[in-house]
Amino acid sequence: MNRKEIAAILEEIAILLELSGENPFKARSYENVARQILQCEEDIAELVREERLREIKGVGETLEAKIAELVNTGRLDYYEKLKAKFPESLFDLFKIPGLGAKRIKTLYEDLSITTLGELEYACTENRLITLKGFGPKMQQKVLDGLAFAKRHQNQYLISTAMEAARTIRDYLFEKDGNCRIEIAGSLRRHKEVVKDVDLLASARDAPALMRHFVQAPGLETVTGSGETKSSIVLDSGIAVDLRVVSEEQFPYALAHFTGSKDHNVVMRQRAKERGLKLNEYGLFKGDDKLVPCEDEAAIFKALDLPFIPPELREDMGEFEVDTLPSLVEREHLVGLMHCHSTYSDGKNSLEEMAVAARESGYAYIGFADHSQSAAYAGGLPPDVIIQQHNEIDTLNKKLDDIRILKGIESDILDDGSLDYNKKTLDRFDFVIASVHSRLNMSESQATKRLLAAIGNPYTAILGHPTGRLLLSRDGYPLDFDAVFDACAEHRVAIEINANPHRLDLDWRNIRKARERGIVFCIGPDAHSVEGIEDVAYGLGIARKGWLEKDALLNCMTTEELLEWLQSR
Repeated sequence: MNRKEIAAILEEIAILLELSGENPFKARSYENVARQILQCEEDIAELVREERLREIKGVGETLEAKIAELVNTGRLDYYEKLKAKFPESLFDLFKIPGLGAKRIKTLYEDLSITTLGELEYACTENRLITLKGFGPKMQQKVLDGLAFAKRHQNQYLISTAMEAARTIRDYLFEKDGNCRIEIAGSLRRHKEVVKDVDLLASARDAPALMRHFVQAPGLETVTGSGETKSSIVLDSGIAVDLRVVSEEQFPYALAHFTGSKDHNVVMRQRAKERGLKLNEYGLFKGDDKLVPCEDEAAIFKALDLPFIPPELREDMGEFEVDTLPSLVEREHLVGLMHCHSTYSDGKNSLEEMAVAARESGYAYIGFADHSQSAAYAGGLPPDVIIQQHNEIDTLNKKLDDIRILKGIESDILDDGSLDYNKKTLDRFDFVIASVHSRLNMSESQATKRLLAAIGNPYTAILGHPTGRLLLSRDGYPLDFDAVFDACAEHRVAIEINANPHRLDLDWRNIRKARERGIVFCIGPDAHSVEGIEDVAYGLGIARKGWLEKDALLNCMTTEELLEWLQSR
């Protein structure tokens, strides 16, 4: 078993122990060790062989034996016996916000609830109102959570889907280096949440490629198999379709299977208006005379259109403008903002993060560890800030070709104030202001809170503006017009948080903000060197929001950025 699989079982044991009514400290010990295993850089199997498991913080004699059993046998008898005490469907209840092990135990023991359907029925019958630990407000929260879960059923974060798509694409390339394969569908359009993965290929030996596809790594079931299209479901639950077309058909098929349904309707209508017919097989004059197009750009040109980048193919204005924007590219990004280190809840040190950013080609990295109110995340008190800044000064003298900027992710408190005094705030090169607590706000409360923070002269960037967590919780409601007007007035940038769980600000609101002259900042919110790569997801959202390079702080040189921060 790899470290992820071991950690997942330990986390599940913690939940099972809570459901069993065991001492909460015992459950917490499993959670803590699971976290340590995920962060451990050594091979767990090697630690078992060398009897060094106890080097992992929190591992004692009992956990050492259990982890060794998992590594050596691939199963754990203790875990299997615990799991057998409860229906498997009971774990679905953990998807509902506000339902922890203690409440689920009550639902199970007092109302015999084991499924989401039974839970919904109990709510509609008002059976949670008088239940210990619940009440009318909690019952409504559960109903809201159930509705949310239904809306997002069988959906996946772009990061999860992209990893699956690339794994299968690379696997197919290994099997047939002569084939041509592209990721299509909503994933190519950089939708933040997708339902499935679409792959398009052209190959000399289509049947052979299909045979390889239905044996892909991570395969759970084959739901369809044919010469030109096959479908599989991975063990992650993601459905993947592979279509194979001829090389001649490839540009037309790629355009068709990339565009949204609404975008494709407009494209077909434009073709019809010009006496043409467009479908996934080609662009035709009459019934069968193909209009040759070597690539997608040629298809758009044949319909009197400029090339429309995949991210914009949503029928949300791309056909209504005279000139499309020159969208920001990866090569335009000069630096990073919003990274965390071991000073708060990051996995890597300042130096490790800075070196990784430099190796990725960035000229600067802006650290924004959590502020003192976020004690749960190791938020920085003023004396630790001084220590961190001294280390940054030392590193800036030591490291070549990268500049480390001193920032903070300051919590926006209930009244909209930031959680440091002016003397401390003066120490930073930049301040990102973010809401992390008391998210259950009305629109007026949330807007008032943000407006106060935006009006603070120290706020340079408004962090993850709506607080949403994709597939977990909706963002708090906002009067976006008021927030955007305030950001424009006070020259506050808005973050596009690139963590695939957030991708906040939503791309649908970016154009409205940009029309007011607001600038943006792609923040990876990186808590490890691996997290730096999440910039790619933020870049996709920036492009989907029609942003050009002059709209992003990340595209400024170090000197330009510091000048912008000082001139605000």
